[in-house]
Amino acid sequence: MEACGEEGQLKLLGATRSPFLVRVRIALALKGIDYEFIEEDFQNKSQLLLQSNPVHKMIPVLIHNGKPVCESMIIVQYIDEAWYSKAPNLMSKDPYDRAIARFWSAFVDDKIVPCLRGVLNGQGEQQQKAAEESVANFLLLEEALQTNGKTYFGGDEIGLVDISLGGIVVFIKTMEKVTNIVLIDTDKMPLLSAWAERFYKADGLKDVLSDPAEIFEFITGWRAKLTSPPAGN
Repeated sequence: MEACGEEGQLKLLGATRSPFLVRVRIALALKGIDYEFIEEDFQNKSQLLLQSNPVHKMIPVLIHNGKPVCESMIIVQYIDEAWYSKAPNLMSKDPYDRAIARFWSAFVDDKIVPCLRGVLNGQGEQQQKAAEESVANFLLLEEALQTNGKTYFGGDEIGLVDISLGGIVVFIKTMEKVTNIVLIDTDKMPLLSAWAERFYKADGLKDVLSDPAEIFEFITGWRAKLTSPPAGN
C-alpha cells in the first residue's frame, strides 16, 4: 500500500515471515492506515534499515515523515497515539487499564517468546522444558482472560495485548504441527483457544496475518537444519 493523505510519508520495513512485523501490520490494518511496505533481507540488510535502527539493526521499523520508530510493540503504541482520532483505539483511556495492558504485552515478549524460541530450537529434554514453560505461561493468559470476562484481552475490541499475542498466533499453531507439541490445549485452555480462533478470523486481519504455508516451510526447514549432522571438513 502506498502512503497518502493525513498519514504523510509512511514506510514499514520488515520481512513477511516475521511475527513481529505482523503486529505492526495488524495495528495499521485496524486503523485503516496506508503505508509503503519495504521487504528486508535478513542476510543483506539495507542501508535504510541500518540507518533507521542503528542500535539493534532489526526489523520492524516504521518510518513516519522521515522519523524511525523501532521495536514492534513500541511501534504499535506509537500508531495508536499518533492516529488516536482513528478508530479503534488500541489502548484504554484509563491509566490503570493501560498499565495492565502494557504488563501483559511485556509478559508475552519477556516470557512467552523466549519459551517459544526454546521449543523451536531445542532438542529432547531442552525442548520439553521449553514446552512446559510455554504451557505454564499460556495458562496464566487463560486466567487473565477468565478474570477479564471479555471477548478480547482489550475488552470487546482487539487491543494492545491481543496484538502482542495475535502477531505470533500463526507461528504458534504452525509450530505445534511441526513439533507435535501441544502448547495451547483446548481442554485446559478453552478461553485462550477460542480467543485464538476468534482473532485469526477477525475482520480485516486475513491479509496481514502470516501465511501458514510460508511459516510451515520456514519452521520445517529450520528444524531440519538443527537436526542435520555437521558437514565434514
